Amino acid sequence: PPRSTLFPYTTLFRSLVAAAALVSAPSHASPKGERACAGDGTPMQFIPKAPKDPNPLENELNKYPKCPYCGMDRTQYHHARHLVHYADDLVDGTCSLHCLSISLAINLDREPVAIYAPDNASAEPIKPLINVDQATYLIGGKLPGVMTHRGKTSYGSKEAALAAKEVHNGEIGDFAAALTASYADLAKDTLMIRRKREERRQHMLKKSG
Repeated sequence: PPRSTLFPYTTLFRSLVAAAALVSAPSHASPKGERACAGDGTPMQFIPKAPKDPNPLENELNKYPKCPYCGMDRTQYHHARHLVHYADDLVDGTCSLHCLSISLAINLDREPVAIYAPDNASAEPIKPLINVDQATYLIGGKLPGVMTHRGKTSYGSKEAALAAKEVHNGEIGDFAAALTASYADLAKDTLMIRRKREERRQHMLKKSG
């Protein structure tokens, strides 16, 4: 795909990610008595694991069916999924903007060529992906989020986003605004996700016991 015009957003990514401080470089020395695994340590540990892919939108959901960060099904959450195509042709297909934020954070030195979001204005049963340069987001409001307490829903036109705002409230913003909101929400969202997963584990233990 052609190089996205969203970079000058490169500076935004770097400043947001640095401020978020999601990861710190671990020591490459292994604890005594513990064997190191190949690829442990930043950044090798976090490189996208799928093969290089110069055409990531072709059969995208077949090639990237699950989010690599949370394991959620990207077809089920097609309305929230995102995809980042890095300059070295490695690709991360995520379930949500939340997990895309994680990918951008831990691949800080990997330059995105393009980032894609779903067009929720489309009537297609699986929302098509569009370049985030073309997307307008509805941030907050009554629409539920995926992996977040505050929804960040993308639309292929500002008019569609404004129409959704009339129904669901919230604020209108571009991709930079949505990404900024995602990083601002990351701590609260992570605690929420951990709590829900622990509740699910406890429920399963009670059922099996």
